[in-house]
Amino acid sequence: MARTWLRIRVDLLGGRGIACDPSPGRIFLVGPSHSFEQFAEAINAAFARWDPSHLHNFELGDGRQIGYPDDSFGPDLMWLDHAKLKVAKELKAGEEFEYVFDLGDNWQHRCTVEPEKADPVEEYGVVPKQPVAIWGWGSIPDQYGRRSFEDDGED
Repeated sequence: MARTWLRIRVDLLGGRGIACDPSPGRIFLVGPSHSFEQFAEAINAAFARWDPSHLHNFELGDGRQIGYPDDSFGPDLMWLDHAKLKVAKELKAGEEFEYVFDLGDNWQHRCTVEPEKADPVEEYGVVPKQPVAIWGWGSIPDQYGRRSFEDDGED
C-alpha cells in the first residue's frame, strides 16, 4: 500500500458548538511519501483556516492518536508524531478516521479513504509535492465565527 496514491474524502462535521448540516467537504489526493502533518496542512488550507497555529490530531479507527507530540497539552496522551507517519502506509481503502483542528474549538472532520486508487497525473495534471484537494462542495464557516472584517466573532 505504501506506493499507492489515496483519494480521501474529508467532511467537516462542525466546531465551535455548531453542526454543519449539510457538511461541506473536499476530496484529497494523498501520495505515498505524504505525512499526516502535510495532510493536516492541506486540510486546513482547503477549509480556509487562516490561523493554522492550533493543535490538531487524527484518530485512526484502531484508536491510535496522531498529532504534534507535545506532552504539555496532555502528558497521558500517547500521540504518534504526525511528521513521521505516512498516511498511505497507515491507512487502507474503506477506512474511516477523524481529524480535529483546534482542540479548543473542536473542528471535527470525518475522513474516509475511498476504495479506488488515485492517479495524480490523470486527476491533477502533475504529481503534487503535497497532498492536494481536487474537488469540493459546501460553505466553509470561518474558524472564529466571523462574518465580516469588523466582526470579532463573539456574537
